[in-house]
Amino acid sequence: MESVKPVATQRWWYLMPIIFITYSLAYLDRANYAFAAAAGIDRDLGISHGTSSLIGSLFFLGYCLFQVPGAIYAQRNSVKKLIFFSLILWGLCAAATGMVSNIPMLMVLRFTLGVVEAAVMPSMLMYISRWFTRSERSRANTFLILGNPVTVLWMSVVSGYLVRSFGWREMFILEGMPAIAWAVVWWFTVKDRPADAPWMSAAEKTELDARLKAEQAHIAPVRNYKAAFRSSIVIKFCAIHALWSIGVYGFIMWLPSILKAASTIDIVSVGWLAAVPYLAAIILMLLASWLSDKTRNRKLFVWPLLLVGTIAFVASYLIGGSHFWISFALLVVAGATMYAPYGPFFALVPELIPSNVLGGAIGLINACGALGAFLGSWVVGYLNGATGSPAASYIFMATGLLLSVILMMTVPANADEHARREASLSLHRT
Repeated sequence: MESVKPVATQRWWYLMPIIFITYSLAYLDRANYAFAAAAGIDRDLGISHGTSSLIGSLFFLGYCLFQVPGAIYAQRNSVKKLIFFSLILWGLCAAATGMVSNIPMLMVLRFTLGVVEAAVMPSMLMYISRWFTRSERSRANTFLILGNPVTVLWMSVVSGYLVRSFGWREMFILEGMPAIAWAVVWWFTVKDRPADAPWMSAAEKTELDARLKAEQAHIAPVRNYKAAFRSSIVIKFCAIHALWSIGVYGFIMWLPSILKAASTIDIVSVGWLAAVPYLAAIILMLLASWLSDKTRNRKLFVWPLLLVGTIAFVASYLIGGSHFWISFALLVVAGATMYAPYGPFFALVPELIPSNVLGGAIGLINACGALGAFLGSWVVGYLNGATGSPAASYIFMATGLLLSVILMMTVPANADEHARREASLSLHRT
């Protein structure tokens, strides 16, 4: 059992602001397309509704394809170098989106943006597992993933004002520049491993290393990535993240459009309303991650919250557009409960998967999440256009969430339970 006394508490102050800002910028440059879609990019470039949802989803295709190679590179080489070049490239891609003149150019840029952002999430999660112990990891993961709702929170407001004051082109250019500037800060502040940190004493480095090694001692290493990718636990994590992402990313990409269709309000008001679910998500994420680390029970803060999100979606659909504010309140509940489990979920992954294949496994799990995101954002957009109502897309997203709940209930709660299940399966096979 890990000592109660924390080691090198300055890690939180040195690392978490940098990690948070980096992921926040990545999220800004992928999610602002929804505002361009609501602000007239389709009209200006002559894009049909079906093509618009495809373009909005192309990011996730590029994102999906390069998750595993990027994560394996980060594990074997350097997270610092990988993220440095990614920051520059995604900043350039995002800014260039504001200069497009035709549909093929826009498609190439959205796909390329996905490629250069692909390794950010798995690399950061792996980076956290090198710097934070098991009793800290859910909170550390949450501070990373908070870059998602916090960014959408202020982006929803800022993008609305930028679009109204200048236009969607200027919005892309102005929101792409910060990533390039931040690459310089990243390069001069980040170290790959605790052993390289000048702000930690030798005793702190030794103690942290001993604790991290002790946590992995009871997890038997697997032979290679192929064996890891075929294991039941990795397959389950992949399926859960894919189904979960169908709900989450369909919600993110099309919330502004849903709000715009449901009430006669302007783009700035849409921005303010779209920010509310993410504010609720931030509060619930912090609470769930703290309780998850305190109780060491990850599952308890994943599937029950996702189940609440599913029920909120179904209730919103049943109430319908005739009671907009009740329906919107349920969307707030759904958004908050879909985000809150991320910290505990990704804290459970390194507790059940050996460190020698963790990078590739996290990459594959996140790639499956990206595939779910692609399907979510594309199918939700298609269903909204084909039916003229968000009702069908609510059913689609709620079904994905419900299936993720059922699968999550079958995942082992800790390494000991996982080892017992594996031993029992081996006994049955023999």
